[in-house]
Amino acid sequence: MGEGERGEQGGGHRVAKNVLTPQAEDFPRWYQDVVAKAELAENGPARGTMTIRPWGYAIWEHVQSDMDRRIKATGHDNAAFPLLIPMSYLEREAEHVEGFSPELAVVTHAGGEELAEPLVVRPTSETVIGDAMSRWIQGYRDLPLKLNQWGNVVRWELRPRLFLRTTEFLWQEGHTAHATWRDAQDETLQILHEVYDATISELLAIPTVIGRKTERERFAGAETTYTLEGLMRDGKALQMGTSHHLGQNFAKGFDIAYTDADGERKLAWTTSWGVSARVVGGLIMSHGDDRGLRLPPRCAPAQVVVVAVRDEVLDAARDLSGRLRAAGVRVRLDERTNVGFGRRIVDWELKGVPVRLELGPRELDAGQVALARRDGDGAKDAVALDAVVDRMPGLLAEMQQALYDQALARREAATQDVQGVSDIDGPGFFRVPYKVVGDAGEDALNERGYSIRCLVTADGDVPGPRGDDDEDLIAYVSKAY
Repeated sequence: MGEGERGEQGGGHRVAKNVLTPQAEDFPRWYQDVVAKAELAENGPARGTMTIRPWGYAIWEHVQSDMDRRIKATGHDNAAFPLLIPMSYLEREAEHVEGFSPELAVVTHAGGEELAEPLVVRPTSETVIGDAMSRWIQGYRDLPLKLNQWGNVVRWELRPRLFLRTTEFLWQEGHTAHATWRDAQDETLQILHEVYDATISELLAIPTVIGRKTERERFAGAETTYTLEGLMRDGKALQMGTSHHLGQNFAKGFDIAYTDADGERKLAWTTSWGVSARVVGGLIMSHGDDRGLRLPPRCAPAQVVVVAVRDEVLDAARDLSGRLRAAGVRVRLDERTNVGFGRRIVDWELKGVPVRLELGPRELDAGQVALARRDGDGAKDAVALDAVVDRMPGLLAEMQQALYDQALARREAATQDVQGVSDIDGPGFFRVPYKVVGDAGEDALNERGYSIRCLVTADGDVPGPRGDDDEDLIAYVSKAY
């Protein structure tokens, strides 16, 4: 069924021919259309807030589950810390409070009275967790202390976009303390590779560029910030996650110290790192097409939808759904036979379900089911009913890899090497020697809407902290969300 054939009348529902704004016509509008029509999220009652609908939240739950497993496998424990933080806590680290001041939401009244000290709705938790660490760490045997928190934060957003930039958003934030600078550095990089990149590439099928942020892009209060950058289908970059080596900045402000084996009191070295629900926005923009979402099977709320065309095949459709579920496949049964068939197909394509199985009287009589892959052009194959369950694991794995390969090929085609700032123009990643950019070049890029997304070595590896070899680094430049 082609895009122009979806004007089918059925069950009292009219199926629109142009369900979504085409990407080539208006990519931001296409994104908003997908978020709304795939029922992922909607604006909350307060400006900048977001209500995540069940389909969108189910995707986030898969991200959360996969990442939480990896976080725990690297020796971290989950904990929960307060949402409200005394203003004085933020002021203990001067650069930190200065960096976040424009984004803070401050509570000055509660219980009908003015508070003696204003409370900040957490924009991040380095301060309140640092305060806890100062009590929980006494000697070297208490190190390393590796904590993680799943929750929400508030950063006042002037230009909100659902999932990408909202005033309140869901995320995880890890915080660790170590005995040495090297231990903290190893932690910072381990999280990037073994947790963040593993989840983003293996679950969400999004390839990333991993590198170090420039000084102006460094997290407020950090010694060094590292990032993972994805390239969206419109050629703009999206920061998918960050990991920060905080040095001893917060240890000094909160007296995070320990007694070493020789009885000497020393400051700890700390890290923090976070990924938010904006990765769901990245998922949409990395894989979606003009028919809606295209979900990698590993993160799809439903990997297969069985569509019963008419009432007389409902029992067979239920049996097929049950067999798929028993085989470990996440499956939805669409038995809305009172709704036009075309309308239902459009709905499931919008939601990006990887595999659609259509079962009607003709298919049932032939002992077959019509199978459509969402990563393709919509073409259908006839598959034997008694073989479809056994075929599904291999098919889903094939589709997972196909979406990653497609995204990687798009990124590589949209990446080019240039020799200077003046050569940078248009969408995509531009790789330019960092030594020819400098502060002046970064200013010029920012004025034109570009930014240095990250720095990598000539071999594409993640560089260490700022040093003498910085002029040998390669800058990835792009417009960004």
